[in-house]
Amino acid sequence: MTYVETELASQPECWRRAAALAEGVRDKLPEPGERVAVVGCGTSLFMARAYAGLREGAGLGETDAFAASEFPAGRRYDRIVALTRSGTTTEVLSLLADVRGTARTTAITADPETPVRTAADDLVVLDFADERSVVQTRFATTALTLLRAHLGLHSDAAVTDAETALAEPLPAGVTECTQFTFLGRGWTVGLAEEGALKMREAALAWTEAYPAMEYRHGPISITTQGTATWALGPAPEGLGEQVRATGGLWVPGTLDPLAELVRIQRLALALADRRGLDPDNPRHLSRSVILSPSS
Repeated sequence: MTYVETELASQPECWRRAAALAEGVRDKLPEPGERVAVVGCGTSLFMARAYAGLREGAGLGETDAFAASEFPAGRRYDRIVALTRSGTTTEVLSLLADVRGTARTTAITADPETPVRTAADDLVVLDFADERSVVQTRFATTALTLLRAHLGLHSDAAVTDAETALAEPLPAGVTECTQFTFLGRGWTVGLAEEGALKMREAALAWTEAYPAMEYRHGPISITTQGTATWALGPAPEGLGEQVRATGGLWVPGTLDPLAELVRIQRLALALADRRGLDPDNPRHLSRSVILSPSS
């Protein structure tokens, strides 16, 4: 088995541990009413977007998400949360240095023995969810589970659904498709974007992601036989019928949206295997992006 296969399969247990940890790190995470920015790169950016949607949707305070390289320097926040699996990503460390003293900062990482340890005011360590694969699976979903539990929005049903996602066959016909579109609403737009990224990284697949209501404003025009359109969470009424009318494959989101992401991770590995690709070492990618001073 590849590293990513093993790591993917461990997610239900990682989620249980993260949910149990949430209360113990409450003082390191945003308080209700704080104005919060969440930053990350790649997969961590999409988890940041999902968390921002959850927190603001729950009425707990204004919450924005940014790529670490695109943080608006003139904007002020009470707290900045940085998601970084490796603790070494250049853009994250640079941002934390730039905002020191202007806002309280929290870093969520898998490896505390890295520069992020001293770069942030507070550190939350998910070392049990660290990964050897370049392609992220369990760290990302475990970090989001921790944040979801902190908001009071995690339940045991999500873990049960993740176990179902690992045990049940993939949707019929989906591995025969050559083009994939992932749709979300609210906080699950970030999950849809992450699903598309997993497919690109691991399987070199043609993938896109959109807010579900935007799909009919143009993107549906490319849907045809050989296309799979996959919803993470409830879809707009009638959308499934519209997709089927194009000849495309409609995959409804029947599980907790985070568990749907686990199913998409499995699809990415299945396609990688078909194509003879190594998902532990995806093309042109490294586990952490560390830039030279001139970059």
